[in-house]
Amino acid sequence: MSINVIAGARGELSDMYDAARASNSSPNLEVMQRVKGAARVRFGASGEKTRLEDLYQSGSAKIRLPKVYDSAPTAVLLNTAGGLTGGDELAYEVEAGNGSHAIVTSQTAERAYRSSGGSAKVTGRLGVGKDATLEWLPQETILFEASGLQRTISADLEANARLMMLETVVLGRTAMGEQVRSVLFKDSWRIRRDNKLIFADNIRLAGDPVKILKGTATAHGGHCFATFADFALDAEDRLDLARSCFETLPGKTTRAAASAWNGLLVARFVSSDSRDLRNALMTFLTRYRSADLPRVWHC
Repeated sequence: MSINVIAGARGELSDMYDAARASNSSPNLEVMQRVKGAARVRFGASGEKTRLEDLYQSGSAKIRLPKVYDSAPTAVLLNTAGGLTGGDELAYEVEAGNGSHAIVTSQTAERAYRSSGGSAKVTGRLGVGKDATLEWLPQETILFEASGLQRTISADLEANARLMMLETVVLGRTAMGEQVRSVLFKDSWRIRRDNKLIFADNIRLAGDPVKILKGTATAHGGHCFATFADFALDAEDRLDLARSCFETLPGKTTRAAASAWNGLLVARFVSSDSRDLRNALMTFLTRYRSADLPRVWHC
């Protein structure tokens, strides 16, 4: 087992993002300092236990490994820059080796702030081996006014591997009186099993999200939404379970629906209240997975 921890040359303090200063500064991306970070974690099976095999981190991308006693090993992603803006780049790689089971989440919500030019880029590469399970369960991403974010997630599954994924997007903090009327958000998922593409999903918001999401075929006026997917050979057998979980969701603003086909299950959630959506997701994930969420979700 090798464990490598590499700190960025600039240090964490120099990567901190000052939203107010960036909003009033020159849009010259060549001059302004940009966040760059990369992190990698790999888990493998040792007998009946899952153990850390490799850890790498640089720049503002960090990974913490809290002690857990009643669930699978958990990796917590952190962005020490405190958020993202145009020109920033983060890259994460996660691998669950044959026979292992690991959970990946984030310490808190990721934030995309006003961009003075360009978009932030976040990439995630996931690998799941034979008889392995990986749960990708980060907390929400908050998009602020005039922000730009391009995110891509790709995953390679082997044989009977199982991958559960969640991504949540919130457009501004309505409790703080924030309104988002201009945003650029692109999100792309590509999932392969045994090198064959089994799922492709794209979301693109460009312009005024209030107008884009007001239609009944989009979000019916909601400003926050989430996608959950379960890629497993027997995922279709869990469709009734997923739909039964919707019946007990707390709050009154969250709507959800699920479908399953060809070894995958997808559930979509839409709400006009980010707190309602978060509570609904916590209830759904706990019941659907028959397990508590990582402790950072409750902080």
